[in-house]
Amino acid sequence: MNKPLLSIIIPAHNEEARLPRSLEEISAFLETQPYTAEIIVVENGSQDRTLELAQEYTARIANLRVFHEEARGKGLAVKRGMLEASGEYRFICDTDLSMPIAEVNQFIPPEQKHIDVVIASREAEGAVRYDEPAYRHFIGRVFNTLVRVLALPGLQDTQCGFKCFRDEVAEKVFSLQTMPGMAFDVEALFIARRMGYKIEEVPIPWYFDADSRVRLVQDSMKMALDLLSIRRNARQGLYNK
Repeated sequence: MNKPLLSIIIPAHNEEARLPRSLEEISAFLETQPYTAEIIVVENGSQDRTLELAQEYTARIANLRVFHEEARGKGLAVKRGMLEASGEYRFICDTDLSMPIAEVNQFIPPEQKHIDVVIASREAEGAVRYDEPAYRHFIGRVFNTLVRVLALPGLQDTQCGFKCFRDEVAEKVFSLQTMPGMAFDVEALFIARRMGYKIEEVPIPWYFDADSRVRLVQDSMKMALDLLSIRRNARQGLYNK
C-alpha cells in the first residue's frame, strides 16, 4: 500500500468480545470513504483470544495490520501503533467505539486543514454524552481539573480515547512518551504542547459503555500520581531530546 491518508490505531487488551464487531464496523465505513486508510491493532497482555481473532481478520480485511506487545498497558500499545503506522494522520481509536467511527472525518482534512493534534472532547460546546452515570462524569471533571492545573491548562477533556496526530507530530511525540498506562494521553499532549504544536478539541457524541475497562477509583488515583511524574520528567529534561 502507498502511504495512506489515515491510520486507525486500536489498542486491544482482552477484547475478544468487542474487537470483531468494531473491526467490521470500521472496515465497512472505510470502504465508503474517498481516501486510503489502514487499520492497526496492537494487542498487549491479553489473556483471551484477542490476538488470534485480530490475526484471523487480516485474511478478511486487506488493510489491517496486527502487532503484539507482551506487557500490559494502553500507553505501550498506543506508542507501538503510532510508531508502526504509516498514515499521514494517525488516529487513536478505543475498541468500544463509544464515539461513532464516522466522526473520524472531523479529525482529518478537509475538516481540519492545518492539523497538528486534534482530540475528541465530551466537554466542548456541541458535545453530547449519552447514558453516562453522573458520578463518573463528576470524577472525570475532578481529574480534568488536576490535569489543567498540573499539566495542560485550557484543555477540557484529555481522556476521551479518540485523538489524531499528524505523522511528523506523532513520530516526534511518541518517541518520547514514557507512560505505559492510562496517563499516556496527558503525557503525549504535554510533550506536543512543549514542542509548540497546536492542540484542538472537537466536540463529539459519546456513548457510555457499561463494559468500560477503566477502573474509576484505582485508575484515577494512579493517573493523578502520573501527573506528578510528567512534571518531574519535564524538569529532568526527558522531553527535550
